[in-house]
Amino acid sequence: MGDALVIGAGIGGLTAAAALATRGWTVTVCERAPSVEPVGSGLAIAPNALRALDTIGIGDRLRELAALQGVAGIRRTSGGWLSRTSAEAAQARYGDPIVLLRRATVVELLTGLLPPGALRLNTAVHDVDASSGRVRTDAGELRADLVVAADGIRSAVRRALFPGHPEPVYSGVTAWRFIVPGSGATAAETWGRGLVFGVMPLAGDEVYCYATAAVPSGWGHADPAEEKAELLRRFRTWHAPIPALVERADPARVIRSDVFSMETPLPAFHRGRVALLGDAAHPMTPNLGQGACQAIEDAIVLAHHASDCASVEDGLAAYTRDRLPRTTAIVRRSASITRLTRLTGPATVFARDTVLSLAGLTGPTAALRQADAVFNWRPPTS
Repeated sequence: MGDALVIGAGIGGLTAAAALATRGWTVTVCERAPSVEPVGSGLAIAPNALRALDTIGIGDRLRELAALQGVAGIRRTSGGWLSRTSAEAAQARYGDPIVLLRRATVVELLTGLLPPGALRLNTAVHDVDASSGRVRTDAGELRADLVVAADGIRSAVRRALFPGHPEPVYSGVTAWRFIVPGSGATAAETWGRGLVFGVMPLAGDEVYCYATAAVPSGWGHADPAEEKAELLRRFRTWHAPIPALVERADPARVIRSDVFSMETPLPAFHRGRVALLGDAAHPMTPNLGQGACQAIEDAIVLAHHASDCASVEDGLAAYTRDRLPRTTAIVRRSASITRLTRLTGPATVFARDTVLSLAGLTGPTAALRQADAVFNWRPPTS
């Protein structure tokens, strides 16, 4: 097919490299970090992403790790349910589970699909020429027929291709993430006044926890112990097992980061021989659990069009046509949920919770129906 160079070895970049390699491209992945060991966090692989990963042969290996069973949904801080469904109902509706697992597991599987020598660590990219495919790196100049920029939310390639486009903006919430040992937890998000706490059981008797708070950008503590103390202060009165999970967290492994998104979509996801993918193309809040899933979709669709169209330029134009409308809708929908979780006023929070509760009374499929447009996606076929 030709030479493809992928910038960034995150979930999207590795998926793109694996998908292109399976279609006959000679692939090089440039990663500026010294390793691809990801941060200690969890990841949700939804049915749409599982189908995408089927095309490169690892969907079933992930399905084997599905740990989500029984009731799941949104709870009050007292523990009562606002809205609930079940893992079994989701699998019946979409034909696939939602797999919750360590991000490191997905990275390991994807890295194992790369040809020997394809991954170049400690290799930063400094400049990309969209018309020629020339890429200047720490290791010298490279040239590719296709360049895939998967260089994250602060993508330097995006800024170079679309100078002046609005950068991602602070969503109004900061987030904590950590994994603790344990089993038997019920999958749920608990919503309070400007606060959210998520509990997700993982395979291997572990629980992935995440929390968000509506605070100013840049807020936080430099000392990990103080960061954990902040979590305890905010969530110590919430229903079990939330306080106990926070107590078990290793302060050194609690990750805190502000949440950004880009609701103003790019005019295109490509220019010349360069395609943008994942957070480089459409940064989104995590409220739909679709950040990594949409990057995986991007990668599979990009490999499909770049390989099946008459030219790389035609393939990238088709990629933009496919991906831009879908990801724009998901970015905006996810941001709208973030705005709901940021509410702090007693009256507005009561109204929000009342609407969620009334919707939940219509049955366990009410929450699932809202996800149909996202989860029912299927990868393109030749």
